[in-house]
Amino acid sequence: MVGSATQGVLLAEAGEDGSAIKPFIRWVGGKQRLLPRILPHVPSLIRNYYEPFLGGGAVFLAVADRVSGRAKLADLNEHLVAAWTCVRDFQGELRPLIEWYKLNDSKEFYYEVRSVVPDGFVERAARFLYLNATSWNHLWRENSRTGAMNVPWGDRQFKGLDDAAMRRFARILANADLSTNDFRVTLEEASEGDFVYLDPPYLPIFSSPGSEKEPTAKFNKYTAKTFEIDDLKELAGICSALSSRGVRWVMSNRDNESVRSLFPDSQIIRFTTHRSLAAQSRREVEAHRSPEAIIIGKV
Repeated sequence: MVGSATQGVLLAEAGEDGSAIKPFIRWVGGKQRLLPRILPHVPSLIRNYYEPFLGGGAVFLAVADRVSGRAKLADLNEHLVAAWTCVRDFQGELRPLIEWYKLNDSKEFYYEVRSVVPDGFVERAARFLYLNATSWNHLWRENSRTGAMNVPWGDRQFKGLDDAAMRRFARILANADLSTNDFRVTLEEASEGDFVYLDPPYLPIFSSPGSEKEPTAKFNKYTAKTFEIDDLKELAGICSALSSRGVRWVMSNRDNESVRSLFPDSQIIRFTTHRSLAAQSRREVEAHRSPEAIIIGKV
């Protein structure tokens, strides 16, 4: 029951010559464009790699060959984790579903698929790949009460993942552990010699402690559970503990007063980047030039 992935599921540059590989999931806030700024701060040799906010996994895919141990990859979005897992473990079952979606792809079909969550694990993964590929702006947004995906159709064709790309992703993921664990759980065992990359959902632009100004960007609903300022404060405390254990870490986040105040002992590289995410209401539109920060933990 599935088809091919559109621009929402990118076709990887799956050459056998070791060429760069792109994410197969198009995720809001993905870091593919920022890799040249992030990668210089990632160690060339990593024992175990941790990424508790996986999303499209652009950074992991770029540094997987630096990891000698295990990659601990997690995200609270169970549909997204199912997609990663099935691309690694269940390609035989996933391929015919992708083709089914491709054959049936239409606006009416999109809304039909969106309205029903299948019971099977591989079926849920295939549905996620289809909806992520064909939704408006490749968004995945969930209703806070029901958890239902509620993004409108994006008026684009579903193109799918080719077999060569899936095989290459499976090889990269061979040493990865995938889970839906919370970041607090995922990072418990990180120790000296390991590396942690953090890309938590960005808080609303005016979400500084005590601020009464209404936020201009409010999208942090990748799952029914939103990521809030208290979560970022707790993550900052965990980062401090990681540094004290000798764990190197790098975080991507928005550059604002809240972030700077929560990481006073870290190196913060500040710059602006282009955000092209449109929105359905003006209040949700990102700034054309968005303030960005790369936070580097000190060990």
